[in-house]
Amino acid sequence: MIHEQIQMVHRAIEVACDSSGRDNGSVRVLAVSKTRSSAEIRLAYDSGIENFGENYVQEAVQKIHELRDLPLTWHYIGGIQSNKTKDLARYFQWVHSIDRANIASRLNAARAEFRPNNPLNVCLQLNLDEEVQKSGVSARDVEELLRHTKQLTHLRVRGFMTIPKPNADSSFVQEGFRQAAELFRKYRDIGDDNWDTLSMGMSNDFAIAVAEGATLLRLGTVLFGPRVSLQ
Repeated sequence: MIHEQIQMVHRAIEVACDSSGRDNGSVRVLAVSKTRSSAEIRLAYDSGIENFGENYVQEAVQKIHELRDLPLTWHYIGGIQSNKTKDLARYFQWVHSIDRANIASRLNAARAEFRPNNPLNVCLQLNLDEEVQKSGVSARDVEELLRHTKQLTHLRVRGFMTIPKPNADSSFVQEGFRQAAELFRKYRDIGDDNWDTLSMGMSNDFAIAVAEGATLLRLGTVLFGPRVSLQ
């Protein structure tokens, strides 16, 4: 089932790239594996997926240990609590959800402790709607955060991540993705040669994200099927 779903998604991405005049190789899939079992992740890996995204640190660390025989790349995509930065810096290769300077600084210090010769890949999370209940940095504050994070030698800033407003109609989602893409292009010079990642688009809107320039799609249900609790 998972293999067939993954193949179907790859075909849909190819169609979306063709429709947008984009190279299919310019878009990668990040499998959102929160609440998914290690067995499901192994099946996804056997079907060609290497990048996996987690929202809960304790759950993720357990799976990272269970799957340490596989060459997986682990991305943290959830909200960041200050007391979790050491675990994030120790176990993950990517963190997508930096939204304030002190979190960036704490991640940098922890990465220096655990993996001093291997910078942590990070994205800054945008909150373009400025929703109070959602993490992320506003468009007016993002340059300051970007410049701060760029100075941290144990972090490698790769781009932006954004999450559309829940239950928004497609035109609203598209406009949000378009704004994120504009900011991504605007700050390319600050980002330098490592600036290559626009993390946006989920199971219900990834074709829109591809059309607006996404380079990394965070896909869960469309790959694994309906979510089931691990409890």
